[in-house]
Amino acid sequence: MNRLFPLLFVLLLLPACRQGYTPRPYGYFRVTLPPHAYVPVQDDALPFRFDRSALAEVRPRPAQGGGLWLDLHYPRLNADIHCSYKPVRGNLRELSEDARRFVYAHSDRADDISERLYEHPERHVYGLLYDLKGNVASPVQFTATDSTRHFFRGALYFNNVPNKDSIAPMLDYVRQDIIRLMESFEWE
Repeated sequence: MNRLFPLLFVLLLLPACRQGYTPRPYGYFRVTLPPHAYVPVQDDALPFRFDRSALAEVRPRPAQGGGLWLDLHYPRLNADIHCSYKPVRGNLRELSEDARRFVYAHSDRADDISERLYEHPERHVYGLLYDLKGNVASPVQFTATDSTRHFFRGALYFNNVPNKDSIAPMLDYVRQDIIRLMESFEWE
């Protein structure tokens, strides 16, 4: 009986071992985002105006290297769009290349970088939207200019370790806000 019990126990366990193990993907918290709503950013001290998301707060920053600096802070999403404005003084090429360098500094971490042109000749607004795919620090960047007097640049940052899967819903949401910002952009 002492020998029969272990043998019977092993025979009962063998059918349980036939199913293979299937690893499950990591799960992320569900994020419920409100419908998009926009309010105008109009300040007499600013040489531009645009529509911003109602979720974002405008936070001025001390200027570094001249110009104007401000952040569009999304407290609920733990994200910021860092914006800077510089007047063009015959240095449009330098400002454009500087912005391009900032974008392509992420090329070692980016899976792909795409550019989308924005033109609104009736408002003298010409811009580029850069989409960076992969685990990059700044997944969306953009510029806007009138080609003669004004240059505006923005970069989206999430204040956590980049993980394209976990931030995907929030990135899509803020990307739509950036597109609205660019489409509503006007110079004073």
